[in-house]
Amino acid sequence: MAHLSLSIQLAPDAGESPADRRQLRRWAHAALSCDAVLTLRLVGADEARALNAQFRARDYATNVLTFAYDDDADDVTAHGPLQADIVICLPVVAREAREQGKSVRDHLAHLIVHGVLHAQGMDHEIPAQAQAMEDLEIALLRRFRIGNPYQS
Repeated sequence: MAHLSLSIQLAPDAGESPADRRQLRRWAHAALSCDAVLTLRLVGADEARALNAQFRARDYATNVLTFAYDDDADDVTAHGPLQADIVICLPVVAREAREQGKSVRDHLAHLIVHGVLHAQGMDHEIPAQAQAMEDLEIALLRRFRIGNPYQS
């Protein structure tokens, strides 16, 4: 089983997390296939918007941003544990959950799993990759009795 060193940060303007630290850790750990040192930062809309503008040139608050710190994400074990920051905007998560008819907790679980998979090099830019990533997310979330996040 992969070893996880996880730092959890809650920004002052993020609001309240719908899950405790232990649960956040379980969701992140479930998505790992290698040893990792991760920071999970739960933020408000202003910080999410600033990071999205700075690193993706998109001027809006997005739900999740992943910053992996290894040049070769396909071979993370060659250089020691995976190191990454996963930033999740709780106000966006809450809004999306309402719009999609999901619980905020389930949507947060999905985005943590999604961010951890991104940190390990998975992506959804081409259809085959997107399908593989979605299938894995669905299977991982099922372990927590969370339904398919891609079905309305």
